[in-house]
Amino acid sequence: MPRGNFGEIRAFNDFTGSYEDVTWASTSVDLGGGWGMVSENEGTLNQIVDEPGGILEFLTDTGDNDNVALYAGPFKPSDGGVVMEARFKVADDLNVAFFAGFTETLAMGTPVMPAEYATLTMAINGSGGVAGLQYDLDGNAPDVFRPASGDGGAVTGTNKNGTAITATTTTSSGQTVTLDKFVVARVEISPSGRIEYLLAADKELTLVESITGAITASDVFYAVLMCENRAAAAHNFQVDYVYARGFRDWTA
Repeated sequence: MPRGNFGEIRAFNDFTGSYEDVTWASTSVDLGGGWGMVSENEGTLNQIVDEPGGILEFLTDTGDNDNVALYAGPFKPSDGGVVMEARFKVADDLNVAFFAGFTETLAMGTPVMPAEYATLTMAINGSGGVAGLQYDLDGNAPDVFRPASGDGGAVTGTNKNGTAITATTTTSSGQTVTLDKFVVARVEISPSGRIEYLLAADKELTLVESITGAITASDVFYAVLMCENRAAAAHNFQVDYVYARGFRDWTA
């Protein structure tokens, strides 16, 4: 098949442009740079002007489990690998859940967290593959990010030590999440389906876990950054940048 000059598919937004303070409806919003946004119920979009570098605040609605999801894609890992990276924080309190990574299933009308951690158990939502870093105040202490991997609604995969992962044996990132302090999360999926999870919460970007056998690399995934309320209160979810990369399927 003929091949062009643009094999890389890149989505990036640093939020340095003009964003008016507006109330969004629970429908898709074009954020520019290849990124869109959907949410569970409406919220308010606010540009942060007292910090440098372009920061956009997504104020969620006030109900428990109301959320906002930034997304790009879809991408197919087997076409050359995929990467997603984001820098974000919550400025009011940490009674929230975060997800940063890739999900095959994304409901545009009523988005659902691809993975959730409650007490000591990781749950994979939706019918497709999931690969992402997940933080959830519903989980027992310590309050840290954990690598989530699964497919078909079940936790799947083998960690870097060669041990099969279960819903109750996910890896702790070992990095403490701090209120109003930026976190950098990065998830990479190789063409073979190996997932690398990297995090900078209280240190430099560090490999948290490497998982194989969790997803099907030829499936199609959205890059997603998501914040969800864990109580009936709005949250100031602030995003510095979002980035995703994949490659073009020239045979399609």
